[in-house]
Amino acid sequence: MKNNILLQVFGSIFLAVIAGLVTGPERAIFGVTYLQLFTLIGQLFLNALTLVVVPLVASSIIIGTARLGSEGSFGKLGVKTFGYFIATSLLAIVTGWLLMMAFNPGSLQESPAALVSVAEKARLAALEQQTQGNVFTTIEQILFKIIPSNILAVASQGQMLGLIFFSLLFGFFSAKIEPEAAKIVQGFWRGVFQIMMKMTQMVMKALPIGVFGLVAKVVASTGLDAVKPVSLFFLVVILGLLIHGLMILPLMLRFIGGVNPFLHFRAIAPALLTAFSTSSTAATLPITIDCVEKRAGVSNRICSFTIPLASSVNLSGSALYVCCAVLFSAQVYGIHLSLVTQLLVVFMTLLTSLGVAGIPSASLISVLMILQTLGLPADAIGMILAVERLLDMSRSVVNVFGNTCCAVLVARSEGEATDLIKHFKTSISA
Repeated sequence: MKNNILLQVFGSIFLAVIAGLVTGPERAIFGVTYLQLFTLIGQLFLNALTLVVVPLVASSIIIGTARLGSEGSFGKLGVKTFGYFIATSLLAIVTGWLLMMAFNPGSLQESPAALVSVAEKARLAALEQQTQGNVFTTIEQILFKIIPSNILAVASQGQMLGLIFFSLLFGFFSAKIEPEAAKIVQGFWRGVFQIMMKMTQMVMKALPIGVFGLVAKVVASTGLDAVKPVSLFFLVVILGLLIHGLMILPLMLRFIGGVNPFLHFRAIAPALLTAFSTSSTAATLPITIDCVEKRAGVSNRICSFTIPLASSVNLSGSALYVCCAVLFSAQVYGIHLSLVTQLLVVFMTLLTSLGVAGIPSASLISVLMILQTLGLPADAIGMILAVERLLDMSRSVVNVFGNTCCAVLVARSEGEATDLIKHFKTSISA
């Protein structure tokens, strides 16, 4: 089914490019331009996806945090594991941020105004002016967003910082109340999460149609001018994933864990190949556990805790991609974000990467969340979707590799002498 969706998405992109080039911005049918029709299709898809964001994110974070709190995972082992999650995700995000600032792929769009309606131009100008405000005022606004006075109003406005903060607290303390009450509360939120998962899966069935509308709108508006910035964006993300996967993580293995990164690559190669072919960290989970335990020599005690948790929380490759996608969207619209606002993007990417990684299309939803919080239009997602599937396969490999590194480093910090060569050779001979 994954391959069918992949073929459908690539087919819709191909058709969208042709349709956009043929119709252009002016051609009409029954008094309505094709550009308006493309815009309607794309916007309906984005609206449907945005519709499920608030309850999906809230329920995902609440049940995840409640589970960790009830299992006592915030102990010594939990602190080490989460410390690794935060460190590697932050390194990945900063890598993507620096590369986006260095190459600035979105600025190659010669006519970003073509994507923006006249009504939006004043709002974008006001937004840019707001992001250039003094540092204290910007930090003050961020803190007010993190700790709002009315969580319902914040949720209805799509301000995710406050929602994430509230959900973390709610989930953690729901594990600290009486067992019977905790069971009822957590059962309710598990039900909400399962319902929203079903709704998200339904929305994602319309992904090829949504991609068609979004891509066709961009091509009809700008012609092939969008090809160059999207191509550079693709290369920047791939470069970032290579730096993180082939430099940062191996260096951590060598100098923090004392493990030969080349042998580790060989040991977990089946998991990496599966991740690339399925573009799914969750689907690779059984093979990842098998490789880490039997081929990399990590104990079952460490492996059974870190790998399942990492597969739903620690997706450093996806975090890098989300940061790049948000900054690219701002660049396409000609919005020059201040340093403080860029740091806010980094912070929000870190929060969303830890909070919503276990849900379907988590990267796309994370990008939408951050764009909503910044007040940026989401139309540029149509450009990104053209290369989304290829990037999805690539970042899944980095996600899985990062998770295996986590298990090894935590095992070494717990005093385990993971004899990688012995275990690897034993596994091969078996």
